[in-house]
Amino acid sequence: MWASFWQSLGKAFEIIGNGNPLMNEVVATTMIMALTSSIISFIIGAPLGLLLATYNFKGKKVLVIIARTLMGLPPVAIGILVYLLFRGIGPFGPLKLIFTVPAMIIAQILLITPIVVGMVQTSAESSGQALLETRKGIRLGSTRTFLLMANENKYQLIAAYMFAFARATAEVGAVQIVGGNILHKTMVMTTYIALNYNTGNLEFAVALGIIVVAITLGFNLVGGILQIVGSRKKKK
Repeated sequence: MWASFWQSLGKAFEIIGNGNPLMNEVVATTMIMALTSSIISFIIGAPLGLLLATYNFKGKKVLVIIARTLMGLPPVAIGILVYLLFRGIGPFGPLKLIFTVPAMIIAQILLITPIVVGMVQTSAESSGQALLETRKGIRLGSTRTFLLMANENKYQLIAAYMFAFARATAEVGAVQIVGGNILHKTMVMTTYIALNYNTGNLEFAVALGIIVVAITLGFNLVGGILQIVGSRKKKK
C-alpha cells in the first residue's frame, strides 16, 4: 500500500520536473483567471470592507449580514447563477461569454468579493472605531479618514488579497460550470485534476494537486504572516 503511494508521488514529482506542454498551459490559464479575478475582487471588496469598518450608518448591520451570508454561498450556486445569466437564452447571452475564461472570472469575482469585504471589515473594525473618535476630535475629512484607515490596515489588506488569490486558484465548482473544462480554452488546474482522476491518470492529477497546494499554501502563509505582523504593530 505505502509502496504504491510513494511510487505515485515520485512519478508526480517527476512529471513536474520534466515539464509538460499541456500542464504548463493549464497552469498559465489558472494564473490568468486567478490574478484577474482576485485583483478585481480586491479593488471592489477592500474599499467596501474599510467603509463598513470605519463608518456607522443606517443599514450597516444589514450590509454586514448580507456580506457574511454571501461569504458562505456554495461555489456551485454562484456557478449556476452565472450560467443562467450568460447562457445563450439568458439576459447576457448575446455577449457569448459562456464557456470562456471571462465567464469564469465573473463567477470568481462574485464568489471572492464578499470574502474580501468580510475579511477587511473584521480585521479593521477595532481601528475603525478608534479612528472615528479621532476624526471627530481633529475634524478629518472623509477622504483623509479613508486613506488613514487604509494605511493603518495595510498589512491586513495585503493579507486579504493573498487569501483572495489563493481562493481563486483553488476553486473548482463554479469555474467548471461556467467554463466547461474545455481543452486548450477553459481548463484550469482544479478541473484538470478532476478530469485526470476520473480517467485514471492519477500521476498527472497528483502532480497538479501538488502545484495547487504549493501555490495556495504559499499565499496563505504569506497572508497569515502579514496579518500577525499587522496585529502586532497595532498593539505597539
